[in-house]
Amino acid sequence: MSANEICLRPAQETDAWVLSAIHIAAIKALPATFYTRNELLAWRNYRNKPDGSNILKSMKVETFWVAMQGDFVIGFASFIVDELIGLYVHPKYQGKGIGRALVQHFCDEASQQGIDKVITTASLYAEGFYLQLGFTTIQRAPHYLRSGVIVPVTKMSKTLASTPK
Repeated sequence: MSANEICLRPAQETDAWVLSAIHIAAIKALPATFYTRNELLAWRNYRNKPDGSNILKSMKVETFWVAMQGDFVIGFASFIVDELIGLYVHPKYQGKGIGRALVQHFCDEASQQGIDKVITTASLYAEGFYLQLGFTTIQRAPHYLRSGVIVPVTKMSKTLASTPK
């Protein structure tokens, strides 16, 4: 599978539980190298089973896009204007260009709105991925999970190519 075999579409409320399942699966697949097992557990809201309620709440303020292979949602991104909030790809589909396609879509959307710089808060696992996509490190900072657990993250930014008007 390549990024050409996927399509992107706006997320729908009916996707919320699948997005929660992808979020949980992606975090469960991470080794405890940058974060402790307890931090990883807190990151997935102490859930082993999907619960779309937090996603539904986030959908009220964030824009969500999903990556589809056929009829299956395999990844998603959420953002607010110039900030990429979340990016998750099911572990079975990682390394195939899906995350890259979702980030590019976010950057394209921002550029079309006249935004020339975007930001994200990257987990320590994702820092290298974002560097490969042209993001630069701003600083390491603490990030407060919903549970109150604090984890280190990397604030990053990317200057977008200007589009002629």
